[in-house]
Amino acid sequence: MPNHSLPPSVHEPVRIIPDRDQIQIALAIANAVALKSLLTNCVPAISQPHLIGEISAEIGIPTPSHQIVDGILHFESIQCILRNSHQEVGYSSHPEERLDHKESARLTQCASETYTLAQNLSLALTVSLLASAGWCPQQVQTILHLSADARHKSWWYALDANDQFTVPFLRLTRTLRYPDGTFTIQYKDYFEQDKPVCFRSIPKKVAVKAKLDDQPFGEVLRQVHEIREALQIPQVILICNALSELESQAFINQGISIYATESLALPLQSDCSICVRRACPMNAQEDSPVAMCHGFLPA
Repeated sequence: MPNHSLPPSVHEPVRIIPDRDQIQIALAIANAVALKSLLTNCVPAISQPHLIGEISAEIGIPTPSHQIVDGILHFESIQCILRNSHQEVGYSSHPEERLDHKESARLTQCASETYTLAQNLSLALTVSLLASAGWCPQQVQTILHLSADARHKSWWYALDANDQFTVPFLRLTRTLRYPDGTFTIQYKDYFEQDKPVCFRSIPKKVAVKAKLDDQPFGEVLRQVHEIREALQIPQVILICNALSELESQAFINQGISIYATESLALPLQSDCSICVRRACPMNAQEDSPVAMCHGFLPA
């Protein structure tokens, strides 16, 4: 998919824009990579790839005035990461074992309140939550079996002014175990100056609207404002085919991100019996229930 591409000029030859149903189908069956491209390859971009965690799409949402919103993207905006976590994100290493007492004291001169991350979770959910934060299985077991007055120390990184994970802080984590087998997880942060804004990520939403060729600028803008007000979602991605430079700039100036239709990975009408993608479990199946597929490759 092209990066940061605007729709082509109306004076250039373009393919016919898919109808709204096709766009909604594409959103409904898109994988995480395709959905992330909507957030990172629109203009201006909503987010950067290393700041996006879990992502999902909700399709065909009605507003009080019976307008249909083509999609809502729900995603985690990652704000903090555990040092040496398995995530493939860029950050500057600042290993705690290399810190002398003076530097460690400087980086931990301020303290936050004690926060409760989760309360009365089952063992399985507690393990899943700790693992999703980036702790390895051995670290998870250590945290689970802490004594009542013990704390698990770990170094984390928060975002700097350039949205890179370079600001170190110390986090103390504790677990409270109850007789019924459930757990409560609490944490407290020690930092140099700016308090971390969350444990790991902040949930965010972005509305997605498709602009059809025959829709005038004013009508689209009115619908976008209605979506923002009705759903309380300020950020909107407009999927469109051909726009003049003037229209593109006007939408962008109204806080709307533009995404070219040609960048959207639309599914193709498929026939598994003639597809040559051998790794697919539906390959060569004449009675396959799959009607449309992103990866269909006919023989």
